[in-house]
Order: sequence, then structure tokens, then C-alpha cells
Amino acid sequence: MTVPPACHPGDLVLTKRGLRFAGRLLPCSIGKGGLSSDKREGDGATPIGVHHVVGLYYRPDRITCPTPWARAIGPGDLWSDDSNDARYNTHVTTPYPHSHEHLRRADPLYDLVLVLNWNWPVATSGRGSAIFIHQWRRPGYPTEGCIAFSRANLHWLAARVQLGSRVVVPDLT
Repeated sequence: MTVPPACHPGDLVLTKRGLRFAGRLLPCSIGKGGLSSDKREGDGATPIGVHHVVGLYYRPDRITCPTPWARAIGPGDLWSDDSNDARYNTHVTTPYPHSHEHLRRADPLYDLVLVLNWNWPVATSGRGSAIFIHQWRRPGYPTEGCIAFSRANLHWLAARVQLGSRVVVPDLT
């Protein structure tokens, strides 16, 4: 097991039992590929390291604005996951002819999305895109590499984190 990074007050710290933040332990799901120190596009892994919250998106037709720095998700909002495009791992809008993920989904998974700075703002092709904190499908159901919570815990978390908050994902092996 590698030595975990030094934690600071206010950090969101992943543990084997959930995410520790502000005196609480919040159950969460991680990527179906487990944790990885060598994250790659499409591997389904959650990247090990210290990440920072760099944005928050929300669905204004479903929830109220959670914080002054949140951005509304509109019908044409996408996230590029095409590692061959110059806009790889960034917010893009329609029309966008390359591979992408819709931020405005029929299900509630992205009604509230915290964006982490994994492979951002300057993305390295193939290192992975769209590491978000979002709502889970159900307890224990893995993500494609993101960290996911119950709706209630996600909203509690979003009301308390700040831009720049650190998300510590240690090697838990």
C-alpha cells in the first residue's frame, strides 16, 4: 500500500467505507474498474490522487441552484470524451460531431454534478475524461470512473464544498 497523501481540514477523503467529509462518512460508489494510478479513457477506473473541485453543474428544470458558482445544464450541454479532439475532456455544446457524453440526461444521475480537475484544464489524450461527483443509480452500483452518492448526500455535499476543495483518492489496496 502506498502512503496516502497528507490530508487537510476540509478535504473530501475516500476510504474503504465511503467518503469522509465534514465529520461525516458518506457511502459512495466508485468506478467499476476500481482505483487506478494509471487511468485511461474507457477503463472504468477512479483515478488515485488529489483532485480539486473545479465546477458544479445542475438541472434548473429539476432542482434549484445549489450555490452561486453553479452553472445551469441546458439541452445542448455535452462533455467531450473524444481523445482525438482538441476539446477532449471539456464542456462542449451541440452541434459537436465527436464522441461525447450528454450532461442533460433523462435519468437523474447528472441533475447535480461536481466536476473534478482530472486531466484538466490541459488534457492528455487517452488519460480519461469526465471524472465527476454525481448521483448514484443505487447503493453499490459502480460508475464509469466517477464517485457517486445518494441524492440526499450529494445535495448535502454540494451545499458545503467550495471551488478548489480537495478530493483525496488514496491507493486503498
